[in-house]
Amino acid sequence: MIELWDQIIIFFHAYGWWIAIASIIMFIVSIASMPLILARIPVDYFTLPGHQRLRQEHQQRHPVLRLLLACIKNTLGALLLTAGIIMLFTPGQGLLSILFGLMIMNYPGKYRLECAIIRKPLIFNTINTMRKKQNYPALLHPDL
Repeated sequence: MIELWDQIIIFFHAYGWWIAIASIIMFIVSIASMPLILARIPVDYFTLPGHQRLRQEHQQRHPVLRLLLACIKNTLGALLLTAGIIMLFTPGQGLLSILFGLMIMNYPGKYRLECAIIRKPLIFNTINTMRKKQNYPALLHPDL
């Protein structure tokens, strides 16, 4: 057990500054990108059952391109999810990385999870405030 702690201490002495710098950079990038990502959400995203509009747009792409994009998107989401879980115990934006990872990936129940999160008044109002500051219309509430 003492050897493990010695290895952890040696690791942080060698890489501690790099971890701190990477954590600060990820924090700044996540704060800066949040309004841009939220502004890209279509106004009716949470009111359409089964994302009908998004399915129509994706059907126009070539099947190989669709599969390639899905693989890239899910791999990136899994990396963000894994990094977020690690960052829960180390310096970094763990919860934000987990949230972005979950939103990027495709999995059963994703839309219900997104709607459950967006139904929270604090989150819904915060997102709409951020959209308003960027001159985008407010999202429609999922219960409408």
